[in-house]
Amino acid sequence: MSQLPVDCLNYILEYLKDDVKTLHSCILVNHLWCEISVRIFWIEIRNYYTIIACLPNDSKEILCKIGFNNLISTLKPPIFNYASFCKILSIDKVHYKIGELLKNQKSTLLQNIYNNIHLVMQEICKMLMNQTSSLKSLTFLHPSITNFIPFVYYPGANDCLKNLSELRCNSNISSEFFYQLSKTCHNIILLEIIIDRNISNGLADLISIQKNLKYVSITQYSNLKDTLPSLITKLPNILIKLNLTSANFISLLFITKFINLQELILSFDYEGQFKDFEKFQYAIFPQLQVLRIRRVCPRDELLINFLENNGKNLKEIYIGGIGSCNENSLHLTIAKFCPNLKKLCIGFKNNKLETLKMISDNCQYLESIKILCGGYYSSEKEALKAVAKYSQNITELILYHLFSKQLRSFPEELESFFKSWTSHVPLKSITLVVVTNYICESSLDKYDENMEVIKKYIKLGVIKKFKVTDFDDEEYN
Repeated sequence: MSQLPVDCLNYILEYLKDDVKTLHSCILVNHLWCEISVRIFWIEIRNYYTIIACLPNDSKEILCKIGFNNLISTLKPPIFNYASFCKILSIDKVHYKIGELLKNQKSTLLQNIYNNIHLVMQEICKMLMNQTSSLKSLTFLHPSITNFIPFVYYPGANDCLKNLSELRCNSNISSEFFYQLSKTCHNIILLEIIIDRNISNGLADLISIQKNLKYVSITQYSNLKDTLPSLITKLPNILIKLNLTSANFISLLFITKFINLQELILSFDYEGQFKDFEKFQYAIFPQLQVLRIRRVCPRDELLINFLENNGKNLKEIYIGGIGSCNENSLHLTIAKFCPNLKKLCIGFKNNKLETLKMISDNCQYLESIKILCGGYYSSEKEALKAVAKYSQNITELILYHLFSKQLRSFPEELESFFKSWTSHVPLKSITLVVVTNYICESSLDKYDENMEVIKKYIKLGVIKKFKVTDFDDEEYN
């Protein structure tokens, strides 16, 4: 059998980089597949015993002097230089994993466990900075770790970090650390920042020199009204995605300069944080495709005006959270001004699900709908009934439970829903997802008789996929 060219095989296997199980199987096929697959598999550190085995001899000698003799002596020589394959590095994850590894060693190592963690991390980071040719993604969220592990100063760090494209960091890292990073990293595309107590001047300078920054996420927990503007004003106008999460008031008007914005995510804790929306409602973003407003929402009349101006190109709308009213007028606005929607998350007040028909009739491309359930929203059983009646073209239904109690769904109601689905011509199998949490007592998955119905229609091919997940699953949140 003729072999695929190496470049072609590499291109194919790259598609498996997120499928660890399949990629591991590819390593076992033959020598060529192994050489290619292992580089992709080790895009991030997979085994910490193995990465310690990759340490140069002088690093191993340092670790032996502080009591790691037994560990070092049991490690087999690595087949590959795995450290050189690393493209994704989380300093915080390395810290945690090394701590877990040391807890499994003899008690003598535990006497100075934090010092030992830092020593092992220092040697690993020195190796990575020196041997990893081009790191793509870097995460460091705890300032105390970077104080002990100043990896940006290690030999080889400039070459290792020069092509960095993704950075996730804490705003409270020292300015000197960010200044050093600024000397090398000029092509960051994705930046995620956790605002914590203080915003380093070095971080603002790092942002200001970026040439290709397109995706930014800012999460603010501390009340830094006076210093946050110094950071956000440095963001370039070329942004296409902005994710803003805050427990404090932040003026939204700075967002209006991002005229190329394609995705906007706002996550706030109280309605007062939307007071600038009275002006923001008139902003126009010609390329906006995704709008997600979590937790709480601005007043419906303000949101309606915003959608009238920006709804034409929207493909995804997420409007949800405790406290949002989602009146019929908002639903009708979506139906009228958002004809290209593919995904929608919204709540319907009790017994007000008939507006779903107008949305389904006018949004012909709608594939996925997430319906908020419980409390002052319609129940799960009402949502199922309405979808069966009004929204027969979708291929994914997500039932999102915000409250602990609601009217339960009975097996005969599920039977009715799925029988209705089988009557569609042509038949489109449906993905059904239940998003819940530990306080929810009556979602359909809590009852064995309901699950029997689910299993039946999975076997019949009516249900393509069924999943129960929680609020922490980012795919459905």
